[in-house]
Amino acid sequence: MSVISNISLLFIPMFVLVVLSVATFKKLPTYDLFVEGGKEGLSMAISLLPYLLGMLVSVSIFRSSGALDAFVQLLQPLLTFLHVPSEIIPLALTRPISGTAALAITSDLLKTYGPDSFVGRLASTMQGSTDTTFYIITIYFGSVGIKKMGDALKVGLLADLIGIITAIIIVSILFG
Repeated sequence: MSVISNISLLFIPMFVLVVLSVATFKKLPTYDLFVEGGKEGLSMAISLLPYLLGMLVSVSIFRSSGALDAFVQLLQPLLTFLHVPSEIIPLALTRPISGTAALAITSDLLKTYGPDSFVGRLASTMQGSTDTTFYIITIYFGSVGIKKMGDALKVGLLADLIGIITAIIIVSILFG
C-alpha cells in the first residue's frame, strides 16, 4: 500500500517534470507557454461564470422552495409499490444537476442510515452510477459557445435514468 501511496504522491510532480523536459528539449518557450495557458484558462473561467451561477441559483431555488419535497411526496405511492426508499429520490433528482449538492445528500444519507444500510449502499451506488449531466453540458457546451444542446441533454438524462434504475436493481438484488 505504501508503494502505491508514494507513486501517487510523485505522479503529478513527475508529470510536470516530464512535460517541462520535453518542452525544453524541443526548444519551446516553456514559461511563455505556461503564462499563455494561464491567461486562456482565466478567460475561459470568466466566460463560464454566468452559466455556473445560473445553474447554482436554479438548484438552490428548487431545493429551498419545497418543490423537491413536494415531488417526493407525489411519488410516494409508486415508490412504496416498487420498494424504493423515498429518501433516495432527492439524490436521484439532484445528481444530474449538481455534484456538490448530490455529495451533500449522500453524506447526509450515510450519516443518518449508515454506510451498510440499504439506503446507504443505494446512495453510494447511485452516486457512482450517474453523472452531473447539466453541469457537464453547461461547462463543455458553454465553453465552446454551443447553444443547441437538446439531444445531448436528452441522452445524458437518459443515461442518468438508466444509471439510477440499474443502481436500484443491483443493490436490491445484492443487499435487498
